[in-house]
Amino acid sequence: MPLVSVRISGLRGESVKKNLGPLIGLAAVYLLFCLWAGEPFYSNFNRVTVLTQSVIVTAGALGMTLIIISGGIDLSAGSVIALSTVVIAKLLEAGWSPLAAAGAGILIGGACGAANGLLITRLKLVPFIITLGTLLVFRGTATGLADEQKIDAPITWLNTMLAKFPEPAWLIVAPGVWATLLLAVVVALLLRNTVLGRHIFAIGSNENTARLCGIRVERVKLALYSLAGTLIGFAGLMQFSRLTVGDPTAAKGMELDIIAAVVIGGGSLSGGEGSVTGSVAGAMLMAVIRNGLSMKGVPNWVQDVLTGSIIVAAVTMDRLRHRSGG
Repeated sequence: MPLVSVRISGLRGESVKKNLGPLIGLAAVYLLFCLWAGEPFYSNFNRVTVLTQSVIVTAGALGMTLIIISGGIDLSAGSVIALSTVVIAKLLEAGWSPLAAAGAGILIGGACGAANGLLITRLKLVPFIITLGTLLVFRGTATGLADEQKIDAPITWLNTMLAKFPEPAWLIVAPGVWATLLLAVVVALLLRNTVLGRHIFAIGSNENTARLCGIRVERVKLALYSLAGTLIGFAGLMQFSRLTVGDPTAAKGMELDIIAAVVIGGGSLSGGEGSVTGSVAGAMLMAVIRNGLSMKGVPNWVQDVLTGSIIVAAVTMDRLRHRSGG
């Protein structure tokens, strides 16, 4: 265990420096758009809009951060979000209370994460292959539950969780923004101050060494995929609040945005590196770019090209840094 402790201590010592990059990048991009787009961009209304728009990807990125630090990946995140919206809408339609329906939507995300964890640990296959398969399974399940159409749910307080003008007004931003911030703090504390957090970093740094040090790798992976799925289920609740319907076609491709947020924020696809601060900054950076470009009337395909280029650059820099470190 001493080798693992030394490794984790080193990672923590470097984390402050690594977090500065995404935060500086976010500040620089925001300033650039302030100068380019002018007052409409940095108005209070637009700041609230950007925060609200970033919530779903940020919530998903919290779960993906745990997975990527452990050296895994989850391509089924977008499908889980869609399934969660369908479950919530279906239960509301059946007369469930909003709180119970929201809890069920979040728990279905945890169940999907647990299924991914079980398949990965039992079949001993790489997460990429497993979650590529469950991407289709969960999306198909959502489509079947919804009878291949959107589900119009009754209007409840769940529809106000991402309201730009929340009630009461002293909340300033939507309740969903505050809830996501609270979850970010909890996940950050889990990674920094718990045994599970240390084991996640250890497995991502070197799984064989972690196993030799007595870490029960399979149990940790099952726990972290379940927890990550629960956080992605919460992202599904936020998606439902935005759409106000259960939509089996929702969040197609959103797993790429979620993964990109973690990578842009300093998470390494090789495992062992990543932080909540970086992932949140990465999600905010993407939201700022999309919002600013849309405000200037830049076509969607240009936005996709730019976002993809940023992802490639982030992965390339991570690879070069690992080579130089080696």
